[in-house]
Amino acid sequence: MITPAFDLSQDAEYLILSIRVPYTRTSEFDLYIDGSDFKFYAKPYFLRLSLPGRIVEDGREKAKFDIDKGLVTLWVPKETAGEHFEGLQMLTSLLAPKGSRSAKPLIEDLSTGCSEAAGDDEDDDEEEFDWQVEQEVYKESSEEELRALPKYGFGNRRSGVFARLQEELSDVTDIKNPEGRPAAERRQARLDAEAAAFSPDHYLADLFEDEEIKGLLKFRPWWAKLSPSTEQEGEAAVSFNDGEKEQLRKFTNRSYLLDKTSRYQVWLSLVDILLAYSYEVRSTEGEHNVESAWTIRKLSGTLCWLETYSSLQDVLVSFGRRVLCYPLYRHFSMVSAVVRDTIKILQSGKACVLKCLLDIHKVFRENDPAYILNDLYITDYCIWIQRVKSNKMSALALTLQKASLRKKDLELALEELEQAATMVAEEEGERGASDCPPISHSDCSSASSDSSSNSSDESEESEAEGQGCTKSNQGGGGEMSKDNPLQPQPSSAASPIPQEPTGTLFSAERKVDALPSASEGSRQLIQELGERVAEELKISQECIYKAERKCSQANSAAAKTEATSGRSSSGTLLELSPRRNPLLIVQTQKDLDE
Repeated sequence: MITPAFDLSQDAEYLILSIRVPYTRTSEFDLYIDGSDFKFYAKPYFLRLSLPGRIVEDGREKAKFDIDKGLVTLWVPKETAGEHFEGLQMLTSLLAPKGSRSAKPLIEDLSTGCSEAAGDDEDDDEEEFDWQVEQEVYKESSEEELRALPKYGFGNRRSGVFARLQEELSDVTDIKNPEGRPAAERRQARLDAEAAAFSPDHYLADLFEDEEIKGLLKFRPWWAKLSPSTEQEGEAAVSFNDGEKEQLRKFTNRSYLLDKTSRYQVWLSLVDILLAYSYEVRSTEGEHNVESAWTIRKLSGTLCWLETYSSLQDVLVSFGRRVLCYPLYRHFSMVSAVVRDTIKILQSGKACVLKCLLDIHKVFRENDPAYILNDLYITDYCIWIQRVKSNKMSALALTLQKASLRKKDLELALEELEQAATMVAEEEGERGASDCPPISHSDCSSASSDSSSNSSDESEESEAEGQGCTKSNQGGGGEMSKDNPLQPQPSSAASPIPQEPTGTLFSAERKVDALPSASEGSRQLIQELGERVAEELKISQECIYKAERKCSQANSAAAKTEATSGRSSSGTLLELSPRRNPLLIVQTQKDLDE
């Protein structure tokens, strides 16, 4: 028999079923309605549903068949008019026969490596059998050995998978040989790897050059645009596309018996996976790319390190550290925005969470070898989430909303690093302001134009130079020392000679050393920043000195020209010229006596 594609909706009085049965006879289909059981048969299609509410067959039921689309639409009356049937979008759970939630084996071994014998499991699903497993002689394992094996996967129900698929899984997870490493050892290895991967340069670059990150923070993902549900109070109206519905029908219905500890860890790992997914959607603005699978699994400690968390705070700290260590955009504001996104997803209800998980499943399914993570985690989450109660989701969203994450919780010395970098920037800004006086380009240009216009006549220029020298000798050389560019006298206000700005660097280093918890990496980084800024300031001062010297030359030439024109027009006596000019007529004392 073939399970047809179907969809369910409801109004106040009817449960509406849309069943697609192409290439079948319209006159040959049977219905069976009994309380919460519904059965439909139209050769070769058979559909059996276990509904969340009761329906009746009282003559009000009606059907419609669209031959072109091969679509049968059924209106079945509700036993209690106005009753709301919850979870009609959870197609996988609806496919379970009546009583299957307790009739199926209460303990189901999902591990492909712990089966009794391959030949005896004829009822196992084909998708759970791995044809690539290397064949080995079966060895009986004692109960103590089975308990000693580290557990991982959904609800910590898997073990032995990496022993056979180490070559494939080495490209999916960062942990090596997880079979021989307990959870505590895996956690310490993860923390060490994050500390080694953290780059202060990358973090500071994103901190001070955050134009692109500001654009990502303004992005509104699809769950932020959902409208409130008219059927379920407090939840959002979520619709699934045809591909998502098809995937829901493909899932094998399973029951999960989880103890209190495992159930708590499943919820925490769900938050961790949703955080990684929310970051990927925001960082790509909703457009998945070839790096999407890498980003999701890399930012999730659950998927990348098979981590099992003990508190919600541990989840937030792990996610925050990984955001600042691995992806392209490493900004703490992105962490805060993604936490708000995850809260919104949880508040929107389990249908919204299921849609996110289906999207992750699709991304991993299309990526080799990330598809293995579907078998370990995502598929089970897609099936399990359909049966959880909505109030559990609301309680988790409220707990996450009350949680807080600060930079110091990440233990990466972020506050000390930012404070030290800010000190260096402020010190260099003050140093640059004191050593770089503003230069008036208009004064230089006007002085240069006056000088060029007044120096066209060679004889006047010679006479002006002679008068300038004589007056300088009489006045003690003050004007020569002030205006002659060949003998520059730096003023006490600001010296044009470039000097090594080491004072700023030493001052910044002393302030960094004074910080109570500044790390060695922060001190080294600040020292490098100081040296770079000092070198740039030295080059800048040399350029300013050259500009001031040219401007001083232009001003000196202009002043000389003005003095020459003034003295020549006043009719003073001729003075000795410093140049030897036989044609120059000098008036002697004898001529004066005559």
